Amino acid sequence: MTLTGHCLCTRTRFEIDPPFLFVGHCHCESCRRQTASPFTTFIGVEQGQWRWTGTPPVRYESGPGRTRWFCATCGAPAAYANDVDSPGEMHFYAALLDDPEAVVPEMNFHAEEHLSWAFGAPELPVYRRDGE
Repeated sequence: MTLTGHCLCTRTRFEIDPPFLFVGHCHCESCRRQTASPFTTFIGVEQGQWRWTGTPPVRYESGPGRTRWFCATCGAPAAYANDVDSPGEMHFYAALLDDPEAVVPEMNFHAEEHLSWAFGAPELPVYRRDGE
């Protein structure tokens, strides 16, 4: 089943086809800084099993052989490729899927770099605007 997704403004759109190589959380500092979040969740696909269906994103070379794509309009990250460590793969952000519940993370990457407070979220109290 092909999965679809898009950025915040909906201009950058993509489709990815299974089978997926992995679905996993990345805790590395580089991904944290690029997404401004404690970790991000990627879906790994082989090159040729995905396509841009909206306005193609712009590229940023974040290091040798490392490319990050993001929407030129809203700035949302769209994908990541690492030709050094994972050649032939493209990694898409699971949170951008039209149905993010369609995938379930099965592993952690760079867990040694995780933020100590990032795993306690289910234990924290829940804030509700209605005062409940």
